[in-house]
Amino acid sequence: MSTNGVVMDEAVRAAWDTYRVLEKRTPAKERQEAQQRVKAAMDSLGREEVSRGTVFLVGVLTGYLIAESPGGGEQLDPLNDLIPAVIRRLPSFELADPEQVPMATGVLMAAAMGMDTVAWRDRFGTIEPKEAMVHGFVLWLLADLFDSLVDKPGTIDALMRKTFGTMGTPEG
Repeated sequence: MSTNGVVMDEAVRAAWDTYRVLEKRTPAKERQEAQQRVKAAMDSLGREEVSRGTVFLVGVLTGYLIAESPGGGEQLDPLNDLIPAVIRRLPSFELADPEQVPMATGVLMAAAMGMDTVAWRDRFGTIEPKEAMVHGFVLWLLADLFDSLVDKPGTIDALMRKTFGTMGTPEG
């Protein structure tokens, strides 16, 4: 596991692949390839590091949604708009354990306050599988919110894949 809020690039890529697995618009072949990359990353880096990659991406997307106002509308207020909208939709995921919501909310709050979400989360120890799953759902919800604000499904996926391409990280 990396330390001091640093996450390995492969773990961040695998974290985005978990979004692509959840996203229904991902073509079946690409979903299968994403699942294989997630498994390979978990085998080589460990589940914990991939989970930390998800926490990192939650921070990145939260920060972007607050700062940039995708779609050109009003900026999202993190306390009145963004965080409640995400947390309210978590129960739509049957596998989302309600006991994990406070930590997911804490990660969103840390991001809204401009903190390093990974360093903040690392203070509480290991990310258990049930919590990791909730962070994955939060990532999907943030991506879905981004796409709905720009009114163009797949926009955030294309942006993230382009970003990974510039990092020299294999594109899925």
